[in-house]
This record gives sequence, structure tokens and C-alpha cells, in this order.
Amino acid sequence: MELVKRVLTAVVLIPIVLAIVLRAPVPLLAIFAGAVALLAIRELLKLSEGYGIRPPVLPTYLFVGVFFLIMAVHLGATDLLSTGSFVYFGMCAAVLAPFLFLSIAMRGDELRNGFPAAIVSTFAVVYIALPLASLVQLREQWRGAFLLLYLLLLVWAGDIFAYFVGKPLGRHRMSPRVSPKKSWEGAVASVAASVAVGIVMFHYAQPISTALMHVGLITQRDGVFTHPDSFSDVVVLSIILNIAAQLGDLVESLIKRGAGVKDSGAILPGHGGMFDRIDALLFAAPVLWAWAAWHTMMQ
Repeated sequence: MELVKRVLTAVVLIPIVLAIVLRAPVPLLAIFAGAVALLAIRELLKLSEGYGIRPPVLPTYLFVGVFFLIMAVHLGATDLLSTGSFVYFGMCAAVLAPFLFLSIAMRGDELRNGFPAAIVSTFAVVYIALPLASLVQLREQWRGAFLLLYLLLLVWAGDIFAYFVGKPLGRHRMSPRVSPKKSWEGAVASVAASVAVGIVMFHYAQPISTALMHVGLITQRDGVFTHPDSFSDVVVLSIILNIAAQLGDLVESLIKRGAGVKDSGAILPGHGGMFDRIDALLFAAPVLWAWAAWHTMMQ
């Protein structure tokens, strides 16, 4: 029954996510990313209570909400999402967050809770909000929609193969204290699936881009009509992204296990919470953004 719920939820959500990520106007994508970030942060703040920490919930929501609102509102008027501007904007958010939340902590009744509470709220900004914002900026990169599709398919394929190979064949546990069900066999299958996605995506970049243009999911700017990346570059990038995704999954498991819970929430039937669904992207997205930004700045 759990597997059926998992599959049905994926069947419903995947087309919606792809349509928004690939084709929605970038301001709408920023709002969507902000909503996802707030849902995941809500779950993270709830998990922190399992550690005896009570972070400032409303100020955290307001900070993240304003962050994404600024991105959405100013996209049409300024070049806010250019690579350099995004780096400045993201750095400002990361630097200002601890000052703001520590200042709020001084007004709390229990000073002993102030410092850890401010840490959790700052962590929520850096760990969840900024990586999701990097996905929005990635759409603005050259062939951005194609790269986003590559990232999503790579992460999803790695997750699926890790589950269906690791569950029946897994014998060697990767990190039994953090995630007892994850195995090295599943991890290897996950890497192989991600590499296969990378090879297919970039080898058949032209027909894939053309097909996506015909159905209206991407524009000419977002497609790839050549495959300039060498075979070895694609393989290495896919492996690095998969490792980052698997580490992201393990880090979220660490947070949940420390809080004594199995799932971060129950918003998605069969998948747990929003935090459970985006944990891999939180590590993989900044890696791909950094790779794309480096290529942009080196041109």
C-alpha cells in the first residue's frame, strides 16, 4: 500500500513540477520555489523541537518569504538573477540572517535557548532557501531549463534505483546509525542510474531539446542543440551530482534520527514531508549551479 501511494503521488506531481520548472515564467518559478522552501522549513523547525530548540518561527518565515518575494517582484525590472547579482543577493541573505535572528533571540524569555534557536533559523536559510533559490537562478543560465531537467531526472533516477535495487539486494549497510535501510549496493545502483541519465541527456541533447520545444516545455534559449560537453565531463559531473544527492539524503536522515522521527511530515502520501522530497536537491542543486555559473563566468 505504501508503494502504491508513493507511485500515485509521483505520477500526479512529476508532470506538475516539470511544467512549472521548465515553462513557467521565472517570477512564478521563484514563488513556487519559495512556497516549497517555506513548507520544508516548517518541517525543519518542527524537527528542531526534538532537540529541545524553539526557533523563532514567524521571523524565519518572514525572512525567507521576503527573500523569494524580492526575487519574484524585481525580475522584470532588474537583472537580479544574473549570476553576479544572485551571488551578491544570496551572500547578503546568508550574512544578514544570523544578525537578525540573534537580535530577535535577545528578546526571548530564556536566553539559553536564544543562540541555538538563531542557529536553526540561520541554518534553514542557508540549507533550504538558498539552494532552492539557486534552482531559480539556474533557469536563467544558458540552456537553464535543459540543465534543470537533467538535474531532476538524475536525482529521481538515482533515488528510484537505490530503492528498487537496495531493498532486495542490499547486504552492506552504508550508514546503519543514520539510515539503516541504505546500502552500498543501492548507492552503486543510484550512481549508475545517474550516469546513464547524464549520458543519454547530453548525447541526445539535440533531439530531446527539439521534442521539448515542439510540446512547448522549453524555448530555444533553454534548449541544447549541440552537446559540447565531453563524455568524461558528463560522467564525472553526473557522479558528483549523485554523490551530492545521496549525501543530502543522509544529512536529512541524520536530522530526523536525532529528532526521533521517521518522516519530516505527511504532506505527500507515500513520500513523507516536503523536506523528505527535496533533501537530495538541497545538496545537488548548488553543485550544478556552481558548475553552470563557472561556465558562464568563464565565457
